[in-house]
Amino acid sequence: MLELEELRLILIELGLSRSAEILESKLTSATEANYSYLAFGKDLLSHELSTRRERAFEVRMRTAGLPSKKRISDFDFSFCPSLDKAVIDGLCSLAFVATSSNVVLLGPPGVGKSHIAIGLGMEAIIGGYSVYFTTLSKIADDLSYGTSGARFRKYITPKVLIIDEIGYRAIDHVASNAFFEVISARYETGSIILTSNKGFGEWSEIFPDVIQATAILDRLLHHCTVINIKGNSYRLRDRVAQGIYTSPQAAAAHRQGEVVTSER
Repeated sequence: MLELEELRLILIELGLSRSAEILESKLTSATEANYSYLAFGKDLLSHELSTRRERAFEVRMRTAGLPSKKRISDFDFSFCPSLDKAVIDGLCSLAFVATSSNVVLLGPPGVGKSHIAIGLGMEAIIGGYSVYFTTLSKIADDLSYGTSGARFRKYITPKVLIIDEIGYRAIDHVASNAFFEVISARYETGSIILTSNKGFGEWSEIFPDVIQATAILDRLLHHCTVINIKGNSYRLRDRVAQGIYTSPQAAAAHRQGEVVTSER
């Protein structure tokens, strides 16, 4: 038993805490099953590796700051035929992450841009990549006093940075400069998944400097997959089906005695 305790302490000192925890039970099982030394070592260390992977996944999930755990498999592509499922499935391979390329999702509010962005983030986390979720407003507020220190690094360090809700708020010169620094620092070194309710031609309404907006787009789109989603609100699909919600266009047509067939 002294040798068992010494081995357990060695495992702890080596940082193999899970192996130390299950050592005695695994030795008993190995003796009963007449395992070889090699089989015993493999069994013990496989459990250690599995535990480490689980803990690493939990850390990546916790630090990502995702607002939900939405998956691509949960998305109803039948409601949004303008969205090519094959393209999204291709992005789930994470080849764009491996090459530090970007993904931009454009479309009106409610069509599922954030769902797709979060879903791709989940795939990246499962694939072993670090992810961080934020919005343009949060970046603007966070970096209002400069682009140095830990606040800036948290936008640069993750392999995948998800920036949601570009276009809901115009930003000032200070915030625009900070956002430019984030995009520039990540250029060809880390992936960005970005969602916006405004087309690129409207970005001058968001950023105060047209030249800087152009420079941001130049870096963002150099290695990028752009997906333009068209259709009705994905979030309101159930209410529409139940007749609880009517789109403004359909309501206006009804008042005029017309019938509008929504394009989905």
